[in-house]
Amino acid sequence: MVFGLWTALGGHGGPSIELAYNVATPDDVAATLSDAERAGTTILRSAGVAVWVGTTGAFADPDSYTWEVAPNPGWTLNEDGSIRI
Repeated sequence: MVFGLWTALGGHGGPSIELAYNVATPDDVAATLSDAERAGTTILRSAGVAVWVGTTGAFADPDSYTWEVAPNPGWTLNEDGSIRI
């Protein structure tokens, strides 16, 4: 697990934060959003190209927190789920 903080994130969640769920590939963004929707979340942003030219999307969890789903090509996601920065 990685806990990262960025300034000027522009989070849309409550309370003024946006959590991130990193996936392995751009194609995994839409699949993860579909899984989240089937689990009862609200999709806030469908999978699409972000300003930073990556693929991203977002959903709100039952507590109204916003979760961004995106791959991070600068981080290596290992098979065991660990991340190498």
